[in-house]
Amino acid sequence: MPTIDLNADLGEGFGVWRMGDDAAMLRVVTSANIACGFHAGDPDIMARCFEQAKARVVAVGAHVSFPDLAGFGRRALPMSAGEIERAVAYQLGAAQAMARYVGHKITFVKAHGALANLAERDAEIAGAIARAAAAVDPSLTMLAIARSLQIEACRCAKMRVAHEVFADRAYTPEGRLVSRLKPGAVLEDAPVIVARVLKMLSEGAITTEGGGLLPTPIDSICVHGDTPQAIDIAKQLRAALEGAGWRLSAFAPPE
Repeated sequence: MPTIDLNADLGEGFGVWRMGDDAAMLRVVTSANIACGFHAGDPDIMARCFEQAKARVVAVGAHVSFPDLAGFGRRALPMSAGEIERAVAYQLGAAQAMARYVGHKITFVKAHGALANLAERDAEIAGAIARAAAAVDPSLTMLAIARSLQIEACRCAKMRVAHEVFADRAYTPEGRLVSRLKPGAVLEDAPVIVARVLKMLSEGAITTEGGGLLPTPIDSICVHGDTPQAIDIAKQLRAALEGAGWRLSAFAPPE
């Protein structure tokens, strides 16, 4: 039976402000990318997410970003590669400490928002993220955008890498994520999303706008937790995957 991971970005509140239903999503996914305080998240939210993930046997990763609470990490800040490298290391340290505090373990790292979009196509930034992660903990796996420059950066840093595709994001004909500023960038129709993911898995390829297929390994599927239909989409997708013969399993499970 083939295996696949289902992940979501969680812990994306701050203080009294909340986004999404972390507890409900943790009942569905096999891996959770937890915000580390730079684009969202705080010690209480991080600890709660890690504790709930441990109880659900869900793998956890550090969701690192630009230091941009006001912009939710979706603005590219004018930082050098060295500054980005140190910012990633800082966030990894915070995530590891809070996970250890509740008895769980960080097993992977994933870039968020503008940082991820830049790392997709900028070798210097992709390298900075990979070097920081490898320096902090060489056992970590990088959850990297499929077909991006992150893949080669991880190989150079001697990091394990998992290839991620997005269930609810549109791709350009070149295989890049469509900008959120454009209509149709975020998909919200559950049956359309399910059919699209099953096709990507059966073809071993990203489905692009216009129906193109770009071959890639696929280790994990991301469902964003910040859309109104997120929980229903995740539930329908998991049920469809299991119905199609896939076993849901974390790509980097805690030891």
